[in-house]
Amino acid sequence: MACLTCLMLMLVPSDACSSGANGSRSSSFDWNPVIDAIIEVESEGNAKAVDKSGKSCGILQITPVLVKECNRILEKRNHRKRYTMKDRFSVKKSKEMFILYQSFYNPKNSVEQAIRSWNGGMGYSIRGTQKYFEKVMSKMK
Repeated sequence: MACLTCLMLMLVPSDACSSGANGSRSSSFDWNPVIDAIIEVESEGNAKAVDKSGKSCGILQITPVLVKECNRILEKRNHRKRYTMKDRFSVKKSKEMFILYQSFYNPKNSVEQAIRSWNGGMGYSIRGTQKYFEKVMSKMK
């Protein structure tokens, strides 16, 4: 399943969020159940997964647009770190990008918004993302 075009933590691994290494703000929100469910739906845990179009890659099926957007967020936050297309195949960096994206576009940590926007972008429609939302929710532990 391809991730959105405009894409998009038992306490995230401490180095991914609380240290600020990826430019996200410290958060005590636990994104792990959501991330794990999306991983199961998107790639069944295969970090080398590539969709049919060749654009969405890795465990979270990250698009080039999302990588670019994460780098824009990092730049806006005055962080030097930048992601590469290769980082989509890194489990750790893919999760960092998810959390960074959510910290910027979903500051209230809405699980529903996170799931729907991962599939349909920030301008998602409820109807257009309903099946994806249901699939992800059924995988949440």
